[in-house]
Amino acid sequence: MYYASALLSWSLQNASTKISIASRINMTMENTLSTRQLLDRYYSGFARKEGWEATISDDFIFRGGDMNNRQPAIGKMAYIEVIKRFSRAFSSMRVKQMMVDGDEACVIGNYDFVFPNGESINGDVAEIWEAKDGQLTALTIYFDTLTFDRNTPRPA
Repeated sequence: MYYASALLSWSLQNASTKISIASRINMTMENTLSTRQLLDRYYSGFARKEGWEATISDDFIFRGGDMNNRQPAIGKMAYIEVIKRFSRAFSSMRVKQMMVDGDEACVIGNYDFVFPNGESINGDVAEIWEAKDGQLTALTIYFDTLTFDRNTPRPA
C-alpha cells in the first residue's frame, strides 16, 4: 500500500511538472503568435505606406540607418519621421523571411529602391524587433547605409 501511494504521489508530481512545462510552452506560443500578428500587420501597412503606425508603441526605440549617429531615435513620432525619409526611397517591399521567438523577431525585408537621382536597386534589410504588451517596442536595422546615403538627399 505504501509503495502504491508513493508511486501515485510521484505520478501526480510528474504530471504537475508536465502541465507546468506545457503551460509555459503554450504561453510562449501565444506570445509568438501575438508578435507574428503584430509584424504581419506592420508589414502589410508598411508595404502600402499606410496603416502600420498603430503597431508601434509610444516609447518605441529605433536603432540604425546612420552609421555616424549611433544614438537611437526614441518615441513613436521620431520613428515616423525616420520612415518618412526611408519610404520615399522604396517602391515596393516584401518579407523574405521571418523568425519569431516569443517577444523577439528577426525579419529579412526585401526592398525595391528607386532613388531621386534615378538609381534603382534591390536590397535586403535585416530587421531585429522587440514586442511587449501587444505593441512593437524596438527595432534595430542593418543595411547598406552607404548606398542609401549616396542616393538620397538629406532633409534641410
